[in-house]
Amino acid sequence: MADRSDLHPFPNGWYVFALSSELPKGKVLARAFMGQDVTVFRTQSGQAHAVESYCPHLGAHFGHGGTVVGETLQCPFHGFRFNGKGACVRTGYDTPAPPKAKLRTWHLREQNGFLLIYHHVNGEAPDWQVPSVDEQDWTPLIYKSFVLNDHPQETTENSVDVGHFSYVHNYQRPRETRAFEAKGHALSTGYAVLRSLNFLGFSLRRYDLFFDIQIFGLGYSIVNIRLPLFKVVARLWVLPTSIDENRIILRLALRMKKWPTVLGDLASRLMGRYIFYNFVKDASQDFPIWENKRFLRRPALAQGDGPIGKYRHWAKQFYSPTECDAGKSNTELIADTMEM
Repeated sequence: MADRSDLHPFPNGWYVFALSSELPKGKVLARAFMGQDVTVFRTQSGQAHAVESYCPHLGAHFGHGGTVVGETLQCPFHGFRFNGKGACVRTGYDTPAPPKAKLRTWHLREQNGFLLIYHHVNGEAPDWQVPSVDEQDWTPLIYKSFVLNDHPQETTENSVDVGHFSYVHNYQRPRETRAFEAKGHALSTGYAVLRSLNFLGFSLRRYDLFFDIQIFGLGYSIVNIRLPLFKVVARLWVLPTSIDENRIILRLALRMKKWPTVLGDLASRLMGRYIFYNFVKDASQDFPIWENKRFLRRPALAQGDGPIGKYRHWAKQFYSPTECDAGKSNTELIADTMEM
């Protein structure tokens, strides 16, 4: 069984709560998020809000019968209504709202087809944002999600774990194309590998595959993909979000840059699905390892592992000092780290 007792399960940062397509106007959506029950709702004007799931009046759960009325969320029990700031604006009896009838709210941003919520263990407001990317001339978003016994720091670490590229995924000759760089809450790096094009069990030829990786906190990564042989440019999102102390939901999503041909839209969508299928297949190879590994405070790293130590040093900023000494654990790790 996996052991991550040295990692606090809920690091600070922006995490995807849902896809925008899951929340049409008038919809209420509740789920576990970073160890808490959170409800999001979209008002009739199209604005999305995130609030706690239990009504402060008598404790009814908004996710079970709650409705959107205009710009408010209505409790299913007594009809109390709350606006996006958590304030009670009406009771079910047209009497004054109780002074204590206020919902906790979360900072929510909507961009690139995702609903992101900012989590901070001490309730602090966000001091950084995840940048949006252009969507013009890209195929519609396709995605798949998995519930795993894992942690966001562990899944995101995969992006810098060069050593496993060949052993787990059979990528050949991995090489760095962009030096590891950490700036504040963002991290970037890049790699190129060789892959084999197989058909009916036979390797037909090898081709270059390029990854340009941008990571924003521990819950939001974008992998820009290039396959020159097929003139493919694609964008893969890797989005882990903690559900509770042991489980995450890992969302994988992809868009492909449309080919500028007469049949470019259809052909691009088909190629995008093929690429996504293969990356989901690759990611699935990591699942049994992730779900059963132990997080080691002082790993016996070797030359060729990649910048794992640098990554963990960068990652410690997402833990508040009170979070089970997770920041201390990650700091101590650096002394034992060898770099690629």
